Amino acid sequence: MGSGLFEKKLSIKQLSVLLIVSAFVVSCGSSKNVSSNKKSGSKTVAKSENLRKLDSKFDGNVSRSINDVLKDAEKYLGTPYRFGGNTSSGFDCSGFTVKVFEENAFNLPRRSSDQAETGENIDIRDVKPGDLLFFATAGGSRVSHVGIVHDIGPDGEVKFIHASTSKGVVISSLNEKYWNKAYLHAQRVL
Repeated sequence: MGSGLFEKKLSIKQLSVLLIVSAFVVSCGSSKNVSSNKKSGSKTVAKSENLRKLDSKFDGNVSRSINDVLKDAEKYLGTPYRFGGNTSSGFDCSGFTVKVFEENAFNLPRRSSDQAETGENIDIRDVKPGDLLFFATAGGSRVSHVGIVHDIGPDGEVKFIHASTSKGVVISSLNEKYWNKAYLHAQRVL
C-alpha cells in the first residue's frame, strides 16, 4: 500500500514537471492561429534568405513617442523571464510588451495572439522601431512569441527587444537562425 501512494506522488510530480516544461516550450503561447493573409490581403511571411537580405524602407527617423517606448523597453534589459510575469521582477514576452506600451499610455491585449491582431499588418521590409514582431517558437503558424523592433541596421538587419525564456529581456536579431525560422509577421500599433 505504501509503494502505491509513492507511485501516485511520483506521477503527480512528473506531471507537474511536464506541465511546467510545456509552458516554457510554448513561451507566450496562444490559443489562436494567425492567418498569413491579414487585413492588407498580402502574405507577409518571409523566411530565411528573404530576412537576411532585407531592402529596408526605414529612413532612420524615429518619433519622440517611439523613442520613449524604446527607452522604456531598454530599462528592462536583463530582467529575468517569468511565465505570466508583467513586472520588473520578471516578464514573459507579452507581459513585457504590455508593460512597455502601458508606460507610454498605449494599451495592448495581454496575450501575444491577440496582440498579433492589433494594429496594421505590415511587410517586414516596412518595419520600423516600435513595431511588433511575432514568432511561432513551437513551430507551425501559431503565434507564441512577440518582440518590439528596436533598430534596423544600415544593411537592413532588424533587431528586436523581447523577453526570452532563456536570457530574460534581451535584444536579438532576425538574422539569428532561430528567430529567422520562427518569424511569422509584423504589426504596427503606434
